Amino acid sequence: MSTEITQENLYLLLPIKIGWLAPWLARDRGISLTDAISRIYRSQLYKKLSTESTKYWHLGPVELYEELKTEL
Repeated sequence: MSTEITQENLYLLLPIKIGWLAPWLARDRGISLTDAISRIYRSQLYKKLSTESTKYWHLGPVELYEELKTEL
């Protein structure tokens, strides 16, 4: 069964992506996991990630984290 990623179901992937990024950000910045999650959700990267047409949801954790580090 193949399911197409759409704007309506993209939200299902976002916790997985954030789950990859938050521990790395917390460790690298010396902040709590809660603060790391908050920073990610307020980032431009998250806006891109949560918009299906950007296809950022297709990127792996290393690529996403490199972009997040550049932004922050």
